[in-house]
Order: sequence, then structure tokens, then C-alpha cells
Amino acid sequence: MILFLNEQNVEELLTMPLAIEAVQEAFHQFGSGKAENLPRRRLHTPDGMLHLMAACLPELGFMGYKAYTTYPNRVKFKVHLHNSKTGELLAIMEADRLGQMRTGAASGVATRWMAREDSKIVGILGSGWQARTQLEAVCLVRPPDQVLAFSRSSERLMMFCTEMQGRLQIPCRPAKSPEEVVAGSDILITITTSVSPLFSGDKLKPGTHLNVAGSNSLLKRELDETSIQRCTSIVVDSKEQARIECGEFLAPLEKGRLTWEGIHELSEVVTGRVTPRKGPNDITLFKSLGLALEDVAVAARIYRLAVEQHLGERLAI
Repeated sequence: MILFLNEQNVEELLTMPLAIEAVQEAFHQFGSGKAENLPRRRLHTPDGMLHLMAACLPELGFMGYKAYTTYPNRVKFKVHLHNSKTGELLAIMEADRLGQMRTGAASGVATRWMAREDSKIVGILGSGWQARTQLEAVCLVRPPDQVLAFSRSSERLMMFCTEMQGRLQIPCRPAKSPEEVVAGSDILITITTSVSPLFSGDKLKPGTHLNVAGSNSLLKRELDETSIQRCTSIVVDSKEQARIECGEFLAPLEKGRLTWEGIHELSEVVTGRVTPRKGPNDITLFKSLGLALEDVAVAARIYRLAVEQHLGERLAI
């Protein structure tokens, strides 16, 4: 029988330390040639979209896919988890919270490997749903003295700072502008829906690490060309996916100021084949697009815990 896990079950089982551990292990297997990732594909209708993405992690014994629909005021995520040896469908789980956590976890893994160990201030541009787990993951691997945050909505910004300060037990101060956040941050997170750059790249201070996670569309970009050019190391979760979804790279690539050969994958970093930070003044960038590899790895951990704790509903299908 197939196990069905709803959002409440996932929320009960999934923690950020578990998500970070699962995502790092997945990238290590991917970099070792022991896992496979199928980039996201989108099917358009006049009213919305169907998105599909899949991955296989044979060493863990799992494979699966995430399917989700985006319609006005209605977004639904599901992960289907299979046994990679037999093909048996093991579980179907609602994946809204799962997706939020694995996206934050990917930035946490990148920060662990790319940010300076003496980083004191984490800055974040954005105060939405995804911003919370981005900040949680980064602060878990590089606990800062302070968080600086900015959002276009002052009301949402104050709510965000109050909530995250209480949750993380770290001072979270609202900033008056994106530039104030950028100039003061050792680690900078961008997690917005912006279609145009959030700040001028000349405001970045030497030694900054950036996690750019707000968009997975060629039509959107949170960074300008100056920011890209100032980065001494650029890492993505997947080059294959970045080629079809990363708006930040379009102009620099077209102008010959950036090459795909100069961009590395997080799996190369995690396996030690690439050292992204050579010195304290390097500006490093992790561009996150979101992979099924992350979804399946985290879903596998959730499934095992659910079986152990007898959570979820068994479906006779």
C-alpha cells in the first residue's frame, strides 16, 4: 500500500538540520556520478502551468518526481517517491513545506562551503514565505551576530524581523534600503520576485557571499551585470537547469563577460573538486534554481521517519 503524507505530516517530521544533511548528501552523490537529476519542464495552458522534475538516488534506494501546478491563487505541489530497485511507488506527499525547506537547505549547504567562517552579519532582501527558511538555514551553518533585512513592504518587514528574531534568537534589524543591507552584509540572501536587479553591484563589499534564490526564469534577475562580474566564484545547483532558467547570466554570457566553463556546480564544491573561496576578499555567488535531486533526497528522509513513527495514511491503490 502507498503511504500518503499531508502537509501536517511533513511539517511534523522535517527539520532544517535534517534537510541540510539530506541535500548535502544528495549533491555529494550527484558529484560522484551516483545520482541523476532531470531538470524542470513546464507545460503551458491558457490558464496556468504544469511543472515536472525528477531525480534518482540509487545509493539511497529512491527515485521520484515532483509535479506541481501554478494557477491564479492556486498552487499545488506533490512528490511521488519510488523504490529505485523495484520501481514500486512508496509514497505520495504534499510538498509545499518540503519545497520551502529544501530550497533553504541548498543555500545552507552552499553557505557552509563558500562563505567566510568569520562572517558576522547576514543580510536578506525579501520577507516572504521562502525568506524564512533561507535565513534559518544560513544562520544554522554560519551563526551571525546580527541580521539585516529589507522588504518593499514596511509592515511585512517589521513582522518578518520580529518573527525571525524570536525564532532564531538573533537580533534582526530592519534596514531602510537594499543598499544598506548590501553594504553591511558578509552573507547576502536575495529571495524576491523581482524582474530587475535589486541593487548596484558596486555596493558589494569584498568577501561577501551571495545566495541568489528568488527566481527560476530567464525573464527575471535579482543581480545586475556588475555583481556578476565582481564575483570571483560562481556556483549553481545545476548548469543544465541554469541554461534554461537563469536570467542573471543571460547578458554577461551574450557579451562574453561570462562563460559556462567559468561556472561550477555545487556538487563539484561538495565533493572537493572545486574550491570556491581562495581568499577572504573573494566575492562568491551561489545561484539556486531548485532541483528534483533536493526534493527526492528530502522526501526519502521524510518517508523513512514516517514509516518509523507510523505517520500518514495508507492508500489501497
